[in-house]
Amino acid sequence: MLVPRPARLTRHAGSCVPTGILAGPGTRGPARLLSGYTGLPLVHNGPVIRLARKPGLGPEEYTLEVTPDHALLTASTEAGLLAGVQTIRQLSPRLPCLTIRDAPRLPWRGVLLDVARHFMPLEFLREFVDLLALHKYNVLHLHLTDDQGWRIEITGRPRLTEVGAWRAESMVGPAGSGVFDGVPHGGFYTQRELRELVAFAAERGVRIVPEIDLPGHVRAALAAYPSLGNRPSVALPVWTEWGISPDILGVHDEAFAFCRDVLDQVAGVFPSPYLHIGGDECPTTQWETSPIARRKAADLGVRPAELHPWFLGRLHDIVGALGRRAVCWDETGHAAGRLPADLVVTAWRDAAHGALAVARGHQVVMAPHTATYFDYRQSEEPGEPPREPVTTLEDVYRFDPLAGGLPVSDGTTPGVLGTQAQLWTEHAPTPEHVRHLAFPRLCALAERAWSPPGRGYAEFRQRLTGHLDRLRALGALPKERVRFAGALGVPGKTVP
Repeated sequence: MLVPRPARLTRHAGSCVPTGILAGPGTRGPARLLSGYTGLPLVHNGPVIRLARKPGLGPEEYTLEVTPDHALLTASTEAGLLAGVQTIRQLSPRLPCLTIRDAPRLPWRGVLLDVARHFMPLEFLREFVDLLALHKYNVLHLHLTDDQGWRIEITGRPRLTEVGAWRAESMVGPAGSGVFDGVPHGGFYTQRELRELVAFAAERGVRIVPEIDLPGHVRAALAAYPSLGNRPSVALPVWTEWGISPDILGVHDEAFAFCRDVLDQVAGVFPSPYLHIGGDECPTTQWETSPIARRKAADLGVRPAELHPWFLGRLHDIVGALGRRAVCWDETGHAAGRLPADLVVTAWRDAAHGALAVARGHQVVMAPHTATYFDYRQSEEPGEPPREPVTTLEDVYRFDPLAGGLPVSDGTTPGVLGTQAQLWTEHAPTPEHVRHLAFPRLCALAERAWSPPGRGYAEFRQRLTGHLDRLRALGALPKERVRFAGALGVPGKTVP
């Protein structure tokens, strides 16, 4: 019933019921985590689960030997031990006798959670991180800012959270519906709260990659500080609609000083080597009419619309000066071939764009929307979110991030770094909605990211049956069917 399936597993007769955990040198953190999961004390004798460091294994590789008398978990790194801890967690309390040697297929195994469209409480974020760790995901991509909300405290810029973190109401149904709920919404995280979340995640082998979406999707920031945009005299509310706001950052010194300040503080909160700068869906109409943007374009010898890759290059340099790797969404089009080669690309449109980015020398996180956007409907049943197309559990399982023989990147070479799911929350206002969208599809993507290709969908479904019982016991599945506003014509306030 293990999900994801280990790379190599051999079963033996018998089982072991351990009474304690023995932490070898350099294993105390994983041992404490395992103790918390199982309730077993840290002891020195009896039938124990012993954790040990062993040189010669890969960065996240581990071995697990279970006999009737004891269990031995070994790895070269803490990341490997933490992966093995999650395997033991799934097998507990009675461990079957077996031999496992396991390692991930891909180094980046992530899930994006959008807390900008709908704020999620910290308690749920911790729960979600722990569920990611259970499935051997190692990245939580936290989408912290967008047109509809700014969710991170920034010292010296109080209006980002006083104004930008709150909107008057939210659209009901898909973008352009013209229907609103009339209910104010908002919230933000202090830097202290986010540092505590980072530490909680690190204890479980999950790093948090923050995203500050720039230079588009910034309506919430412009509501707080209109001078950052292209129409400084126009007062804007935080956006209440879904879709893409036409309001974007200007290309003047104040806008870039803002970007440097924000990214510097974000880097101080999140120690991840990667920092996501967004970069997607940036309508350039305002640059085409802005005298400042037109002058900058003329100085560079480009059209105003072509300032987009230039802007991303400036952000890349800011992030690089902070000692981090910049990540952006794949917006090839006019930016094709003009982005720094060491800028990591998240390929969201389709796998072909990811392959093209690899060919151009990029490291790529494969995230094509038809297989990894979990805000899409899971079925044609009534009550699913108003998002098309349908992406079923089987669709997710049959997605191969390395299709066509793409190489795996080791973090220094062009290739596929990994894959990730996207949980956008326009239509997921509560943790219950997120749980409904996430599971069981996150189980399928976990398997594609960790396990070697192999036994097929039917075998996965068989293992998933028992795993879903485990998730129910953990409270990861909604207690009753969740309904999504807009899918059933939920009434709201209509704007003429």
